[in-house]
Amino acid sequence: MTDQTADRDLDVQLRVRDALEWCPEVAVAGIGVSVIDGAVTLSGEVHTYGEAVAATEAALQVRGVCTLVDDLTVAAKESSWPVSEAEIAHEVEHALRSTSIVPETVKAAVRKHHVTLTGEVGWEYERAAARQAIQYLRGVRSISNEITLKPRAAAPDTEERIAEALSRDAGIDPARIHVAVDGNRVTLTGTVVSWAERRRASSAAWASPHVTDVDNRILVDA
Repeated sequence: MTDQTADRDLDVQLRVRDALEWCPEVAVAGIGVSVIDGAVTLSGEVHTYGEAVAATEAALQVRGVCTLVDDLTVAAKESSWPVSEAEIAHEVEHALRSTSIVPETVKAAVRKHHVTLTGEVGWEYERAAARQAIQYLRGVRSISNEITLKPRAAAPDTEERIAEALSRDAGIDPARIHVAVDGNRVTLTGTVVSWAERRRASSAAWASPHVTDVDNRILVDA
């Protein structure tokens, strides 16, 4: 590692630490931050799954973060964990049914404070909404999202229409992103300057009514 790379990694590390300290949902004292060639690893213990989500989201917003490794563990304080798995299951069910964009086809199973989501939905945003609906619930330690998308017919103009969607988005440089379509599967490649831009590209691809799988291979060159 060159001195220049080491200095850049140290700068990223300090910015990530500052971002975590600026995030009110995160108790930064229990989180370690290491950086190697722009790859950031978060380690240590947090008290809730929601705090782990908030920490990773905050880190991904930092300029210079190319890759993020989430090595955080949820270790709730005994005083804040007076909740049974039956209570968790009840709260999860209530949260899913109370979220208007989560279809009733989505089901949840709870085992050892881990929630597994299953079922079939029509759109990726519905799958994401199911996870978001429960990620801050008390007692949830981790989530597996195994929800699948309904089969869709392929279309010959899917690649062209996704490329047009990328071009319309003011937050994306379409010249740096390549779209390849094979049936219902989209592969995105290229280089962007931030994780926010990478996510916007994924969202544009998922918005197609003919896509059931998006393989986002875009690299973040911050």
